[in-house]
Amino acid sequence: MEQTFIILKPSTIQRGLVGDVLTRFQRKGLIIAGIKMMRLSEEILKEHYAHLVERPFFPSLLKSMMATPVIVAVLRGKDVVNVVRAMTGATNCRVAAPGTIRGDFGMSGQENIIHASDSPENAEIEVKRFFSPDEIFDYVPLTLPATYAPDEL
Repeated sequence: MEQTFIILKPSTIQRGLVGDVLTRFQRKGLIIAGIKMMRLSEEILKEHYAHLVERPFFPSLLKSMMATPVIVAVLRGKDVVNVVRAMTGATNCRVAAPGTIRGDFGMSGQENIIHASDSPENAEIEVKRFFSPDEIFDYVPLTLPATYAPDEL
């Protein structure tokens, strides 16, 4: 099964939305293969957001992402990158569709609740950046046969 990476941002932690967000992924049928709370350093953020470092808003992004610890997680499922991106919604919460995580829980472009990998290739890079191999678990939930048809497994 494909895997993806998410960060529940400080705005999620501060607003007490962690359970609500994780529950959505579990109810969808996605598997949490790894999860932990951590503080993000400036170094790891500059690596993770390398494509944004030169943008004028980057200092504000750094401050925001370092305000509190975050929760990072690895999710697994069929087409999980696309599924999670669809569930997450548009980056700017004000234009994110109702029913998406950002559309239901956010009002900001920057304080936008969650980061989600944008491709399987980037998911692989991001998982390795934030997790060691012994922090990722491979198991089969008892609910799997009720989540997927046999030919989808």
